[in-house]
Amino acid sequence: MDVSVSLWVGTIGVLVGLIVADFFIGGRKPHEVSIKEAGIWTAVWVALAAIFGGFLWWHSGSQPSGEFFAGYITEKSLSVDNLFVFILIMGKFAVPRIYQQRVLMVGVIIALVLRAVFIAGGAALVTTFSWVFYIFGAFLVWTAWKLVKDARAEEEEEEFEENRLLKSIERRFPSTDKYHGTKLFIRENGRRLMTPMLIVMLAIGTTDVLFALDSIPAIFGLTQDPYIVFTANAFALMGLRQLYFLIGGLLKKLVHLSYGLSVILGFIGVKLVLHALHESGVHVPEIGIPFSLGFIVVVLAVTTVTSLLASRKQEHAAEEPEKIDA
Repeated sequence: MDVSVSLWVGTIGVLVGLIVADFFIGGRKPHEVSIKEAGIWTAVWVALAAIFGGFLWWHSGSQPSGEFFAGYITEKSLSVDNLFVFILIMGKFAVPRIYQQRVLMVGVIIALVLRAVFIAGGAALVTTFSWVFYIFGAFLVWTAWKLVKDARAEEEEEEFEENRLLKSIERRFPSTDKYHGTKLFIRENGRRLMTPMLIVMLAIGTTDVLFALDSIPAIFGLTQDPYIVFTANAFALMGLRQLYFLIGGLLKKLVHLSYGLSVILGFIGVKLVLHALHESGVHVPEIGIPFSLGFIVVVLAVTTVTSLLASRKQEHAAEEPEKIDA
């Protein structure tokens, strides 16, 4: 896809404008986000992504548009897995519900900036070295296997462990253990102290980098266009805050999500290896975008249905002993 400098500048300008509008309309005043509000904003962000995909179709044809939708759906589904960790982070830092949307908004912006750096590096690699697709493909297949292994492991309790960056910041900068509204720093007895609000924002933003380690190679398996990779990530991340409040209570019911994501990552890993072989001159079939998009949608649909059925079965099984005791 031929992307001019003006299109890049215009796209980034529109995305920044959407973030600013989101902040002033729904995120400026701290408050508890209702299901209705989260549902409306989630629908708005999905609609905006669909409009952008339509723009790509009009501007460059069906191929870039198909790549965007495949990348967007993949990144969106992978970002749902992020929400499990976000819930753990919110619990560890005991973030009041009225401040959680501010934390997520700033955390997502930090994550988007860091992902942009990852995307730029990934684009430079795949442009210069075609063999990097072997590494990306093998890594995704390994990640898929690890997801299945983790899903089958019985863990009674999950805890969030701070990364090295956060530990380093907390050691070097004095902080308070109490929240002071949305303030990031306060002065107390003449000392400048960092509040938990800043720490948890950094936790959300930097933890997302760990998820980017598999999501960025995954989307490069669907398209090598940096513009599409960036915009798909941007639209997937910018609706993540509302999705947190919309399906936060339903996450525990998505018991087969890890299996679905592992199938998708394994599929894209195989696709990358086939592409690498093709680039090396080996005559092997390549998987097209229409098939990839359909495969991803079907896997997510099946995973969601089986998860809800399994959760309902577990609930019925848990209710039976109670009825017997009664």
